[in-house]
Parts: sequence; C-alpha cells; structure tokens
Amino acid sequence: MTDAPDPAPRPANRWRQWGSRGLSNTRDASVHSGRWLRHNWQRLAASLRDQEPARSAPPPPGPLVEQRDAPGLIAVPARGYVYCFYIRATFAWSSPAGLRAEVLSWYAQYFMPHAVQRLTRLAADAARDLPAHRAGDLELALQQALAEGTPWPYERGDVLLTCQPDATVRLDDKIWPALQPHMERQVTLECQYDEQLRKARYAEQLSRRWASILGEHVEGTSQPDAALAEARQQMLTRQRSAARWIDDLLANEAPTPPPPPPTARPIPPQPSKPAKPTKSAKPAKPAPES
Repeated sequence: MTDAPDPAPRPANRWRQWGSRGLSNTRDASVHSGRWLRHNWQRLAASLRDQEPARSAPPPPGPLVEQRDAPGLIAVPARGYVYCFYIRATFAWSSPAGLRAEVLSWYAQYFMPHAVQRLTRLAADAARDLPAHRAGDLELALQQALAEGTPWPYERGDVLLTCQPDATVRLDDKIWPALQPHMERQVTLECQYDEQLRKARYAEQLSRRWASILGEHVEGTSQPDAALAEARQQMLTRQRSAARWIDDLLANEAPTPPPPPPTARPIPPQPSKPAKPTKSAKPAKPAPES
C-alpha cells in the first residue's frame, strides 16, 4: 500500500509561511547591517581617539553685566514746556562681588526705578533751556554729564551694584513738519555750495596750467610775442580771480557763532548714592540667596 500525497497547504498557512520567511530575512539583514555599522564606528572612533575633544569657550573674565532697557521712552520738556524730548535709555548693571546671574538680575530690577528717575532728573535739567529742535545738543550734554558722573553706585545691605547708563535723544514727532522745509532748503544750499566750490577749484587749476604753459613758451622764444604775453597775463588774472572765488566760498561756509552751549548752564551735581528705601518699602519678591 502506497502513502497518500501530502495535501496542499491552505491559504492561511501559506501567508503565515511567507510572513515568517520575510521576518527571518529582515532579521538577518538587520544583523548584517548592525555588524557593518559597529565595525565602521569602531574604526572612526579609533581614528579620532588621538584628537582632543572640542571644549566650550570659557566665559569672559570679569563680573557679569546685566543689560536692561528703560520700560519706555523718557519724556522731558524743552524750553517753553510745549514740546518734549524723548530719551531712549539703556542701563548696564554689574557687581564687583561676582554675583550669580539670577541674583544680579533681581537687584537690577529692584534698582531700575531709581536709575530711571535719576536719569530723568539729569535730562530735565539739561533740556530746560534748549529749544525743541536741538535734540543733538541735549544728547551731547547728557553724554558729557554721564561720562563725568558714572558709574552710579547702588547699595543694599552688603551688596554693591554699579550702573552705567547710556542715552540717545529723539525729537518730538510734532517738530518734524516744521523742520522738514528748513532741512530741505539746507540740503539744497549745501549741494549748490559744493558745486560752486568744485567749479572754482577747477577754474583755478585750469588757469594755473595754461599760465604755466604760456610762460614756458614765452621764455623759450628769443623774441617774445606780445599776444602770448597778453594771454599769459589774462590766465594769471583768471587764476587770481578763481582763488578769490574759492576764498569767498570758504569764508561764507564758515559756521556762524553758535548759541550758548547747553553746558553754559551747568547741570546740578547728582548725589553719588541714592537714598536707601524706607522700611515700609518692600521689594516685589524676596531676594534670592547670593
């Protein structure tokens, strides 16, 4: 009696066999890929083993500096108390004690109102006698006063902070329509002046060159020609006229005597240390440990 042939696999068993075969192939490929990656990674690590690892740059020497801007533009009245100057202020806080960053930030926030108030008083004293269109003079006066009286010290308990302010001044927006025609006219006059000055210098150089050429020709001839001598004399006359033209232009360009500078009325000296807050005044949040 012969054995009966094996029945054909069912469709479900066929899909199961294909899935098992696919998983086996994937596993083998993953094993081979992992071995290749491990081998090449070891070779790369061995080639870089003799090199020092990259190190982060050390922090710059010196105390930390906390840079803070004023909460908004500081407005101080100009002469007449009709228009204002607007000041954009920046304060650099530091401490020689080497405080941590979060401690320095807390103290900078605590003393910020005092610094803003002190700069406002300083700017108001300098702007009181200045017209509303002289923002540049106010900025120069402020920079000079800050250079002479800074840094400002602030102290609370055993902690000492220094503040270095910086200020820039901008005009009142209502001043721009009145100044714009004047500035346009000034730009036009300056362009015309530059054009006239270039023409005068060119005429002076050209006359000088022609006078030199005619002089060489007259001196080189045995019998000087009267026409050449007259032409040379005319060139010399034109050269002197062009030179006077240049002198007149430069004299007219000389600035008129400026009005009294803002430093003519000295800014009252500011106290070296602000008044310590009273006991009733409490900080917004507890000070962290230094």
